[in-house]
This record gives sequence, structure tokens and C-alpha cells, in this order.
Amino acid sequence: MKKLMLGNEAVARGLYEAGCAVASSYPGTPSTEITEYLATYPEVYAEWAPNEKVACEVAIGAAIGGRRSFCAMKHVGLNVAADPIFTASYTGVNAGMILAVADDPGMHSSQNEQDSRHYAIAAKLPMLEPSDSAECIAYIKAAYEISEEYDTPVLFRTSTRIAHSQSLVETTDREELPLKEYVKDASKYVMVPGFAKKKHPKVEARQKALAELAETSPLNQVIMGGTKVGIIAAGTTYQYAREVWGDEASYLKLGMVNPLPVKLIKDFAEKVETLYVIEELDDIIETHCRKIGVKVIGKELFPWIDEFSQKLIAEKMKGPSEPTYTFGEDVPVRPPVMCAGCPHRGLFYVLNKLKVTVSGDIGCYTLGASAPLNAMDTTICMGASISALHGFNTARGEESAAKSVAVIGDSTFMHSGITSLTNIAYNQGISTVIIVDNSITGMTGHQQNPTTGMTLKGDPCAKVSLEKVCEAIGINRVRVVDPYDLKETMAAVKEELAVKEPSVIISRRPCALLKYVKHAPALKVDSDKCRGCKACLKLGCPAISVVDGKAVIDNTQCVGCGLCADLCGFGAIEK
Repeated sequence: MKKLMLGNEAVARGLYEAGCAVASSYPGTPSTEITEYLATYPEVYAEWAPNEKVACEVAIGAAIGGRRSFCAMKHVGLNVAADPIFTASYTGVNAGMILAVADDPGMHSSQNEQDSRHYAIAAKLPMLEPSDSAECIAYIKAAYEISEEYDTPVLFRTSTRIAHSQSLVETTDREELPLKEYVKDASKYVMVPGFAKKKHPKVEARQKALAELAETSPLNQVIMGGTKVGIIAAGTTYQYAREVWGDEASYLKLGMVNPLPVKLIKDFAEKVETLYVIEELDDIIETHCRKIGVKVIGKELFPWIDEFSQKLIAEKMKGPSEPTYTFGEDVPVRPPVMCAGCPHRGLFYVLNKLKVTVSGDIGCYTLGASAPLNAMDTTICMGASISALHGFNTARGEESAAKSVAVIGDSTFMHSGITSLTNIAYNQGISTVIIVDNSITGMTGHQQNPTTGMTLKGDPCAKVSLEKVCEAIGINRVRVVDPYDLKETMAAVKEELAVKEPSVIISRRPCALLKYVKHAPALKVDSDKCRGCKACLKLGCPAISVVDGKAVIDNTQCVGCGLCADLCGFGAIEK
């Protein structure tokens, strides 16, 4: 059957057709939908893990156990999963294993522009990179074949544009595979130094064999056209270059981006007059070409930052054709904001009013850094809010601890906040940590997590109690507040900052966008009472605006949370 598919949906379809049996992932844009689509196939066991390291380890265990396995994450998630994947490069697999990593050039939803190809090089693992949805399916199948033939996990790199764009695919039936026999073999799977030393030469031999595969694999294609211009590209940049140059250039399209071929590149270089390497972010392919003595034009022409486009390539290369469509540069920017009724808004209003230092984390609540709330000082990575606050207060003393908090989401706390909070309790810190519990993993699109009581597939399960976890690791002061109640929230923060021991405030209210949440009627403004003081705008609620000097509430957005009414000193906002 032929149909249009998102890249992420196509990856899931490829996994299904290839006989993947076990998938464990942690949600992270732009990779999230792969596992969500995969969970719709009853033949595949799919789960959300607490973090990427756990997900990777589940996939490694399933592969050793004899079933084709998979895990997915975004580029910064691969940092978390690096520990097991580097050693899995030594152990190898039994059944095939794929780790999909979605890079985010342009940082549409990320805190950096990390290039995951470096991990493939460092871990000495093969990496495939598709350029459209059809290749997402085909390359997943190829990845499993490589994994099993060469006894290795395989990295599968996508990007935001591949993950979230549609193209035509042709689906086939699932290949049902028998459970592979597991044979106990400590020398293969137990990586103590004595065994690991013997495995490293095997990894190097495997790299050599994979490099030979790269020379002849159909994953790497030479597409001849005009010979004045030759282009080496992979993934999205191949599509952009092809749209600009068409048949007036020749292409070496790389589907296997690690290890890279040598002879294939040299032979292609001899067929063209001028050879360009077009790659987003770092100069991985370009450096390889220069290392093997091939003259190319690369980063002296193309930028090191941001994602590319047809327009950029046409401008830089003075290509023969302008793209048929370019995005209007006069379109106003639309930065993300907290939704109307977001339970985090009241908390951040309080933190801003108290003028405390806020050590932030990754999630919807990171938007608390934006005006007018301006209530976040740092954001580094998942779980760092608590650890960094402990370091900050240790450096600056008790006075600092009385004027600073960490803010972390429920899902992020389960991901990597528990160990950070344990560190505060263990080392007798006196920091105050606020867990913003909105009952879901919000920013990536409402995924379940260990605190919600539901699995990825919607089955009821054990529900982790944040209160009990905090108490179990040694936090004696744990309290719950409703962030819609500004007075209660304000009092709780003041009280916990005043004590000289570690404390946790759980700011608990479900995300306003959850389907089961029932909202109060929209509020309205009595224009006769409104003085135009704009106190209500200090919340940054997108439902509130000012027209002709008077506040106006959009009743299509307002969920009746009442925060603005609490701030209005003139009683102009009516519940």
C-alpha cells in the first residue's frame, strides 16, 4: 500500500515490518512520535522508560535476549545513553538493535545544536541517515541486517525536517522472526577489563569491515548528472541540493554516514570538476575527505550553525535555480508561551514577585524564563536544576539558600532529578526544590511517565508517589500546594526558604490541556471598573490583551483559572 507518512511514522513502520519486538524510549522532540506510532502495533512491546539510559539498556538486554530491539531519543538524550551504548559497542548483540537519535539543527526545541555523528565515531558504531520517509523504512531494515551480520548496535540518525515532513512510502507485511537462542558467554557480555581488552581489537576489525561495506553498499549512491559540480551530502541536505541543482550536478548521496567510504569518494571526485560537501552542523564528511586527500569546498562556504535550506544553498553556491517557495522573511516571530490556564504560571508569578534565584530545568516550565514572568536564572540539562542549585548554594552560603529555589517537572524529576535530590539530602544541603507536577510529560505532547499511573499503551500501572520518594531519600519537609492559589503558594515558598534544611514543595495541578480536566467558565472584564493598570498582564497569559486602554479576555482561550482576578485590585475581572 502506498501512502504519505511522516518520517517518524515511517521509522515506526520500518521497525514493525522488520520484526522489531521490544522498544523502550524516552520522549524528546523531534523523536517522540516514533515510539508513539510503534505502540499502535500490538505485535511490538513498546514502553516509555524513565530516561534514555534506561531505555538504551532495555534495548540492549532485549537484543542479547534474542529479540530485535529499538530505542529512540533526541540528540541530548544520547548524552544520557552514552554510558551503555559505548560498552554495547564492545559486547555486540544477539538479535539486532537500533538506537535512533533525532538531531535538531536550528534548535527548534532544544538547548543546543549537538551533532550526533560524533558519537558514532567515538563509540565506533555504524550510523545510517535517511533523506525521506521511504528511506526511513528501508534503512531501518538495512540497519537490522547490519546489526546482526556485524554483531553491533546501529545508530540511526534523523533530524527535525526528516522526522516531521511527509513523503510517499510503500508498506509491506511484517516479518515474524523466531526468538534467537541465548548462549551464556561471559567473554562476550561481561565487560570486566580482562574480557574488554580482548573485545577492543574485534571492534577495530569490525570498523574495518564496515568501512569496506560502505564502499559497495547501496545505502551510498552515486547519481550522475552534470559534471561541473559534484555534491556530497546526506539526509536533508541532499534533498535541498537536489532541488536547487537538479540534473545539472552529480551527487554522492551518503546513507551510511559512519564509517565513511574512501575509494567511493575518491572515484566520485575524479568524475566532477568542483566538489562540494554540504552538511549541517559540523564538518564530519568534509574532514574525512580532506584526510583522504580529496579537495572539497565545505565550511568555508556553508555555515556551521542552524539548519540549511534550498534558499541558503542556492545563494551560497549561486545555483542555477531559485527554490519554488521561500518562507516570507516579514512573517512576525511567534515565540512559545505558557498556555492559558497553565498551572505553572501562578508559581512563576510568585517566584518573580519574591525575586528569588531560580535554577531551572527542561520542560514547559522553562518558559518561565520569558517576559513578563522572568523567573528563571539557569537551564542546563535534564535534572541539573537540583544539582546546580546545591552547587550554587554551597558556593554562596546560607544567605543564598534563603533566596533561591530549583524548579523541576514531574517527568524530569523521574528522569534524573531523584539522584540530584538524594545528593542534597546526603550532603546535608539546605536548598528548596519545587516539583511542578502537571500530571503528564507536557512539552513533548502529553506522554505518560512513572508518576501518572498509565503506561505508553494506556494500561493502568503502579503510580510513583513523589511525596513518598522525597521522604524515602531523606527529605523531611515535603508539602503540596495548588498553584492556582497564589496566597497558599506564596506562603509555602516563604516558609520553606526560611528553614535551614532541605525541603520540597510539590506544585500540583494537571496540565490545562489534558482532556479529562474540566475548566471553569471563562472570565470577563467589566470595562467600567477596569483602570488600565495592566497588573493582569504581569501573568503573561495569552488570553489577556489590552484594547483601547482596557483589559480584554479572549473567552475562546480562558479556562477560568482566576489568577488574573486575584491580581486585579479594582474587581474588574469577574468570575
